[in-house]
Amino acid sequence: MPAEKTSLTIEFLLDILLKKCLISKEKFSDILVKGSSQLIRLQKMLEGTSYRKGSRYLYPEAVSPTDVIMSFNIEIPDSGGKILTEDRITQSLAEEVNIPYKKLDPLKLDIDIVTSHIPRAFAQKHLVVPVEATATALTVAVADPFNLEAIESFQKTKKVDIRIVLSSKGDILKIVREFYGFHSSVIAAQKELMPNVDIGNLEQYVRLKGPKEIDATDQHIVNAVEYLLQYAFDQRASDIHIEPKRDYSTVRLRIDGILHYIHNIPKQVHPPIVSRIKMLSRMDIAEKRRPQDGRIKTNYHGKEIELRISTMPVAFGEKVVIRIFDPEILFQELDQLGFYPREYQLYSSFINRSNGIILITGPTGSGKTTTLYSSLKLLSSPEINIVTIEDPIEMVMEEFNQIGVQSNIGITFANSIRTILRQDPDIIMVGEIRDKETAENAVQAALTGHLVLSTLHTNDAPSAITRLLDLGIPAFLISSTLIGVVAQRLVRKICQNCIRERPMRKEEMEFLKLKQRQEGYKIRYGEGCTDCRGTGYKGRTGAFEIMDVNDKIKSALTEGAALSAIQDMARSEGMTALRESAIRKMLEGITTYEEVIGVIGS
Repeated sequence: MPAEKTSLTIEFLLDILLKKCLISKEKFSDILVKGSSQLIRLQKMLEGTSYRKGSRYLYPEAVSPTDVIMSFNIEIPDSGGKILTEDRITQSLAEEVNIPYKKLDPLKLDIDIVTSHIPRAFAQKHLVVPVEATATALTVAVADPFNLEAIESFQKTKKVDIRIVLSSKGDILKIVREFYGFHSSVIAAQKELMPNVDIGNLEQYVRLKGPKEIDATDQHIVNAVEYLLQYAFDQRASDIHIEPKRDYSTVRLRIDGILHYIHNIPKQVHPPIVSRIKMLSRMDIAEKRRPQDGRIKTNYHGKEIELRISTMPVAFGEKVVIRIFDPEILFQELDQLGFYPREYQLYSSFINRSNGIILITGPTGSGKTTTLYSSLKLLSSPEINIVTIEDPIEMVMEEFNQIGVQSNIGITFANSIRTILRQDPDIIMVGEIRDKETAENAVQAALTGHLVLSTLHTNDAPSAITRLLDLGIPAFLISSTLIGVVAQRLVRKICQNCIRERPMRKEEMEFLKLKQRQEGYKIRYGEGCTDCRGTGYKGRTGAFEIMDVNDKIKSALTEGAALSAIQDMARSEGMTALRESAIRKMLEGITTYEEVIGVIGS
């Protein structure tokens, strides 16, 4: 660290960025002239946002030189349009002052370490948070390497060595607000709850609390639930798991198909958090012995997000799973789902038919709902009547007429289809064909001139025909109504920020039955970076197997051909198998060998 440097200034940062060719000389001069007035303007704007919003306070903090530079939206020279980010500026500063740079990943920080060493006010004022702790040393992340007053005062209160890493102001503030907010809310709630509450296991439940006994509007619990939801949205999570254990409860998030441990919360706080979630989703707060389902609609960064809530009594209390439906993920353009050109054209031809059945197959979590909803969104228009039958309704959309299955009052997939046919539909979406009656009614709907989309649980596309036969649908009716079958899986995409290349090993080629060639194969993987939280993956895409039930297959089906014969015929007609689709994505550098193994099995 330069000895003569005592404060972080705009000019100092600009010198670093110019030296590293991250800004042009023209932009350097422009910001140098306008920087001071821009700083004053930004500070006034920030102070104007200091108000109580909902259940959280937004605190004003000093505008930093990095904030000023970022406000000019600088394009990095010769970068193809990349904008200079706060992380890039902070990383350059860290290299200049010779302090390690650390990208703060909320999923990899221990909430107890972050919140137990420094008061929230001190952390927010001086932009400093603890990130690692050992018996002899404490590592703290700071935004300003020249803020020696904060570091020295902190050093005096601790009897361990203080090690410093540099992190961006935005990351530090995010950790302070989310971790301190959630932690303080949970601790405050725990103090207010009776110490003799015990949810050790189901056998110890001797008396159920009524709704009036649990103050579900308690501010600390409200804050804790809000922080948890915001945290999940920020991390692009698809599910939140709140799981009661013997002595505590665990919070986990599913991101890109993988569960990540987040927090442990005291077991006294678990029941009121569950009650708060139940209240928001209009469930029966007093009922703890039976599973319940509910939903919440909320707003995040200007877009509506739908949450589907499921509670289930387990050994140590009620487990809650919150499924997060983001419209940007659930409703996508068909060409963004991962189809190759032939598959895209084939599937587009399926959904543009006026009648027949289209089946989407695959296990739970394979993206069937996204494919169905994206297809319906594309087909939706004022001239088309789309009716869906779902168990439960995944996401409420005004463009569709959606029916939720309620078996307890006789609303099932099977009898709903019969009613729907009297509602003048053009397109019918059946959430799942589970039994003979539903299958028969879906076939009847297709025979009477309707387009029917539905799902089945089969491993590949040709197996859907076998499944329909097993359900008792005659082969001649299947051949008369089935348009096509789409089998799909989801594979994680390699993070483009840390993508690397390596030669494919001989045993890997042999396992995938790839044709040996002299130059071998080059495949890619993610090394792990701050962008992907060290996983090497960011986002997911589909691998598809699409079978066109054409005249040849219909004839073979009517003649009673075996499944293997139908598979061979579909392959000869151009069908790409799931394993081949996944392998192609690997060879194109979209996904990894390990993800392909996940699709085809070991």
